[in-house]
Amino acid sequence: MKAFFAVFISIFFSISAFGQVFPKDFKLQHGSYTVGFQQYQKVDSTRTYNKVLQWTRKSIPRPIPISIWYPSQETSSAKTTILSYLEIFKAEREWEHLPNEYLLNWFPYPVNNEHNNAILNNTTKAFKNSTVANGIFPVVIYAPSYEASSIENFVLCEYLASHGYVVISSPSRGAETKYFTGGTAKDAEAQARDIEFLLKEVLSLSYADTEKIATMGFSFGGLSNVLAQMRNGYIKAIVSLDGSIRYNYKTLKKSAFHDLTNVNVPFIHMAQKDIPEAVLKADKIDPKLNYEFEFYDSLTYSDAYKLKFHDLTHSNFSSFGILFYPRDKRQDKSDAKILASYKLVSTYTLHFLNAHLKNDQTSVRFLENTPEENGISSNLLSKTSKKALSKPFTIHDFNDVAAQQQYLNLEDIYQKLVQKHPTFELPEWKLNKLGLQLGFNPITSQQGIRLFQFATYLYPKSGNLYDSLAEVYLYAKDTKNAILNFEKSLALDPQNQNAINRLRQLRK
Repeated sequence: MKAFFAVFISIFFSISAFGQVFPKDFKLQHGSYTVGFQQYQKVDSTRTYNKVLQWTRKSIPRPIPISIWYPSQETSSAKTTILSYLEIFKAEREWEHLPNEYLLNWFPYPVNNEHNNAILNNTTKAFKNSTVANGIFPVVIYAPSYEASSIENFVLCEYLASHGYVVISSPSRGAETKYFTGGTAKDAEAQARDIEFLLKEVLSLSYADTEKIATMGFSFGGLSNVLAQMRNGYIKAIVSLDGSIRYNYKTLKKSAFHDLTNVNVPFIHMAQKDIPEAVLKADKIDPKLNYEFEFYDSLTYSDAYKLKFHDLTHSNFSSFGILFYPRDKRQDKSDAKILASYKLVSTYTLHFLNAHLKNDQTSVRFLENTPEENGISSNLLSKTSKKALSKPFTIHDFNDVAAQQQYLNLEDIYQKLVQKHPTFELPEWKLNKLGLQLGFNPITSQQGIRLFQFATYLYPKSGNLYDSLAEVYLYAKDTKNAILNFEKSLALDPQNQNAINRLRQLRK
């Protein structure tokens, strides 16, 4: 039944031992909220999927299992156990009918040993299907690692929910089946689309603050979540838990949606310790992984933080990794040191989210401090950061400001913006198209007129702008001003046939 995995595990036993960590050993400082947890499934009907283990060519709409942690009211609901989380794990691996007695004998991890059997009935911080607390809460969309479960980092997800966050996740799956194709751009696209599906789900939740959404990704999920942010303005911050954005940025650059200028939100990357030279050689790992980080170095418009945890290896950035994965005796630290650093990962994640989604000034100061100023030894953690450069101000930014003011006092607004952004320009043709969009909408036609009046102030010799303004006046049934502006357009451009024709019709 488990012959394939036996060889795989024996290799690890030759260099590894399993940890003896229990859920109670994490000892995170949880917040004031009780944690609720729900798990349900939806489908993405825009994509097809095949359950390969059913040995059929029949395609179905893509299933999206959803795990969600949230601030909850005091409850009499049952607490979630490690076993109930593992039942979700086996269902996501498409073994939903597998009897629980086989669970620890079926997958490469968790393996069947004394420790893992002992923790199955341990409870966690989450209560199943408990009532959501009153309020509206910021959201974190969690992207798991390579082909991993939505609940692989349940300890961190519960911790954030206790501090007033909604955390939502789905398993990491390939484009057509549960299997990836090797961590390719196709895999990143599939996971990014799953993140976007969860984003749509978030927008339907009455208790989610849709103006305050972050993504958090571990390993390969820490590449896909960047891709999702590049094309979704809803995402306001990015957390990378030793994300593959550091190790495999070239994959993201292959995406048609790659655009580094769109990464204009705060970004934090928390990295594993330097891999020892002996391990690099033995495992044929490129030494550049210890010091190169092209994506971070290339960020321009993002407040960015880079942390290195000197007591953590890659798998230690997930709850499952700490609880179930074997320790590499060549480089892994003791369980006590791993747990202490995972606590710091959780602390920095919370402060980063509080600073950038809640504007909490205590958290802002924590992030800006050196680790030593926060009482953290440099033996545990090193940190660098950089401030975002100002992104060029565009007509999109201008329109956001103008729309808030109902397109009133545009000359004053423009002059103030030019003082703040000296290189700011408003192309004539873009103003013309925006004015027509507003002007031909019966709800905003007066705003369109005001925009065109401003446009002709900027470009007083543009016959085309006066012609468009006249068309909008005509649409608003203001014949007098329509004639006046067609005449101005014709005076500037005597060959304007539209103005000639319009004036002939109107003067009849």
